[in-house]
Amino acid sequence: MTAAVIDGKAFAANLRGEVGKLAAAFEQQAGRKAGLAVVLVGEDPASQVYVRSKGKSTLEAGMASFEHKLPADTAEADLLAVVERLNADPAVDGILVQLPLPGHIDEQKVIATINPDKDVDGFHVTNAGRLAVGQPGFVPCTPLGCLMLLKDRLGDLSGLDAVVIGRSNIVGKPMAQLLIAESCTVTVAHSRTRNLPDVVKRADIVVAAVGRPEMVKGEWIKPGATVIDVGINRVAGAEGKTRLVGDVDYAGAAEVAGAITPVPGGVGPMTIAVLLRNALVAAYRNAGIPLADGTI
Repeated sequence: MTAAVIDGKAFAANLRGEVGKLAAAFEQQAGRKAGLAVVLVGEDPASQVYVRSKGKSTLEAGMASFEHKLPADTAEADLLAVVERLNADPAVDGILVQLPLPGHIDEQKVIATINPDKDVDGFHVTNAGRLAVGQPGFVPCTPLGCLMLLKDRLGDLSGLDAVVIGRSNIVGKPMAQLLIAESCTVTVAHSRTRNLPDVVKRADIVVAAVGRPEMVKGEWIKPGATVIDVGINRVAGAEGKTRLVGDVDYAGAAEVAGAITPVPGGVGPMTIAVLLRNALVAAYRNAGIPLADGTI
């Protein structure tokens, strides 16, 4: 068996296209563009790349981009004041504070200050609670993107056995909640799970988000299972270069699985696409303009 490749890059491009169409419709109805504000504190190179990419993608989708770049020594109180101003700004529908923050700033306090209805990252405890009890809110972008890929591939997920490897607040926990809402039978596995290969072996769906290069081996995978690899790990390659690999041994798993996401080109492109989707949904909700569930 050779697994079908789940093309996250193509799916993300289609999602961005739909967001662009609905962003134009929103502008016509609201008389303004949907607005996404990104706050960057410090000079972390990876964060700078992410922020530039998010800003560019926001503009390409026909939305307004507001970037706030603050020095690394910005006081926590000053950052909180910026967030409060964005909370009160009617032109801003979504707020994203780029993580990680400098060590002297309490990330949880910053996240808690964001208006939950503008929390397009889905990290606020209110949105975590909304997800847990099935109320409308915002879900972290990566797990929501994973769910979109799964439903596009498999359709109805009801009754399927799913294993999520990883229990982070950003991916593992919300991924499990999303799959429970789809009526899957869900196991959350992690570094202390006993007999992890046996746990994974019974799953129809495997979502690997553990942050360990190629940890999940092909022999762990149930024949025909769908594998979503969230991991992005840089490892040593040939001739002193590096290469990106996921949390799954792709070559081994692809011989057994029914479908699998590659790294790169699988889950990664979905994250910014879903961020744009969340920002647009926030705009419609904040403006009181109806947007049917499941539209995007």
